[in-house]
Amino acid sequence: MAAKAGHMAAKADRTPLVVVGDALLDRDLTGSADRLAPDAPVPVVSECAERTRPGGAALAAYLAARDGREVTLITGVGDDPAGRALRELLAPWLRLIPLPLTGTLPEKTRVLAQDRPVVRLDRGGGRVREATDEARDALRSARAVLVSDYGRGAADALRDVLAARPPLVWDPHPRGGAPVPGTRLVTPAEKEAHGFAPDRGRPGGGLRAAALDAGALVRDWRVAAVAVTLGPRGALLSYGEHPLLVPAPAAHHGDSCGAGDRFAATAAGLLADGALVGEAVEGAVGAATAFVAAGGAAAVPPAGSDRALAALPDSDDPGALAARIRAEHGTVVAAGGCFDLLHAGHVGLLQAARRLGDCLVVCVNSDASVRRRKGGGRPVNPLADRVRVLRALACVDAVAVFDEDTPERLLGELRPDVWVKGGDYAGADLPEAALLQEWGGQAVLLPYLDGRSSTALLARATEGPR
Repeated sequence: MAAKAGHMAAKADRTPLVVVGDALLDRDLTGSADRLAPDAPVPVVSECAERTRPGGAALAAYLAARDGREVTLITGVGDDPAGRALRELLAPWLRLIPLPLTGTLPEKTRVLAQDRPVVRLDRGGGRVREATDEARDALRSARAVLVSDYGRGAADALRDVLAARPPLVWDPHPRGGAPVPGTRLVTPAEKEAHGFAPDRGRPGGGLRAAALDAGALVRDWRVAAVAVTLGPRGALLSYGEHPLLVPAPAAHHGDSCGAGDRFAATAAGLLADGALVGEAVEGAVGAATAFVAAGGAAAVPPAGSDRALAALPDSDDPGALAARIRAEHGTVVAAGGCFDLLHAGHVGLLQAARRLGDCLVVCVNSDASVRRRKGGGRPVNPLADRVRVLRALACVDAVAVFDEDTPERLLGELRPDVWVKGGDYAGADLPEAALLQEWGGQAVLLPYLDGRSSTALLARATEGPR
């Protein structure tokens, strides 16, 4: 129960989220195929294991809830077998406000061989019939709203309330309606954006086409921003002109099913907690990339499981990250310092440290700790800025802060396999080395680039031009 308890404890620090949209029930039948059927040239998938999970808006809501956020899902769901199965999956994690359906809950069944899709079977054409007073009241009192539109009527039924209080994020669908004016961020995929764009006759594909589509949609929809998701290339964020490309931290070509829901849920959560749009898109790109790397929707923990998600957007819980890597028999690496003025020596050290294992946690001194070590004029950059810069490095998986003069207490909690210090400690005893030995860890020195240091940078800056 530890993972679920940790997520529940985090809810107090995160803004509650209301998700409006169309839920699906997703099912994977996963087996192996090593022969063709005798009566048709199709693969025979044998020894299939079956697994069901929330899909569509329900997946977006479920991911947000597993991130440790209080979530309310407003969606169409009835009392058919698929509807009952979805209710059971979601019940431990979020509040469900059902909307009446005409027909049965849509189901998507994928048949996979060697983890690659062979065919998809769809059934259930249920659409939302109408809104309810309970749903309208929940929307009117919501602090943050994500619309996850899968074109089955939920957003349309509540459009008047959404128009009066535009949502933070609208994840559109070709069969759904346009986002309401005033929406803060709309998140279409590349092909969707081109289909939505007013100038559909223009050739699609490529960054220029995506930029033109995004700018046109900002103006046509009268929304604040559009982020066109580009798969392994990241996302293109436009406010109408001069778009910003947010590249993915790494390219993964695994199962992308559910990556759009992961992107939208992360962006909405970050915006709800006060992030700027650019920061939210950057975090969402990182989360979607990690989601695909971990196996996509197929790797999402079962709804009854207490296991944490494989990856979080910004690794806010270094302890959980270290525990997960150890559970997977990986190597946890930690490095420490003030990192007041990040320079090439720091970056080289951290890149080398990350190559020593499967994750890198950077232990950074608090502002008070830096002042005690460096004097009253330091740090130059406050803790929040230093942490943000460190998290932006692709080689850094998590950042932990300590307020003491040394990181020994924090290291005792993280218990890294490798502790890295810069080469400026050469010839001196590493104070943490004995501590690492208590759990079989190893302290190592890595060389700094010669002549690089925050103190030297400050000295050159104060000297002025020569």
